Amino acid sequence: MSTSHDEEGIGRAATRSPAQFDDLYDGTPPWDIGRPQPVFTQLADSDAIRGRVLDVGCGTGEHVLMAAERGLEVTGVDLAPKAIAAARRKAAERGLDPRLLVWDALRLDELGERFDTVLDSGVFHVFDDAARERYVTSLGSVLVPGGTYLMCCFSDRQPGDWGPRRVAEAEIRDAFAAGWSINSIERAHFDTNLDPSDVDAWLVTALRT
Repeated sequence: MSTSHDEEGIGRAATRSPAQFDDLYDGTPPWDIGRPQPVFTQLADSDAIRGRVLDVGCGTGEHVLMAAERGLEVTGVDLAPKAIAAARRKAAERGLDPRLLVWDALRLDELGERFDTVLDSGVFHVFDDAARERYVTSLGSVLVPGGTYLMCCFSDRQPGDWGPRRVAEAEIRDAFAAGWSINSIERAHFDTNLDPSDVDAWLVTALRT
């Protein structure tokens, strides 16, 4: 069922605490659409998601489960324990056994592992400037050289100021200026369970150099 912005308590763009994110999973957060984002399904269909995969901010696990169903070795991490618990329930119901961890996206280096592909569906846009810089450093610590970062975030083309921070193309290029090569930044849509259901987004493909 669609939920209005006010009913969901999304309000104006703001930074949430880990506890606030976790509490959103007492209900159904706007980004939890019960299926993978179409842009990531398309990427999987084109074999852009490959090798060892990490889904950062995996929520209730739809992209992790999509990768697992395709036979990929995949890890999903999220700071919200309730989200990871829901993802584990889904995995069990579907007969899948991906690795799902409660973990901070700003401390990925502490995983002590490297991945070929990192997925980001709606995480980049939650950070302020200082945390964004830490996040990009964190991402770089887990991607192998030549590894691929696939990200979908809110675009500054989206009207209004509810929901997460809008991101301009120039901000993305600035964030990934050092140690990265941006292959593409394309206009896309991010599906939600709000009304209207889709919002303007950027789909980014960047390689770790």
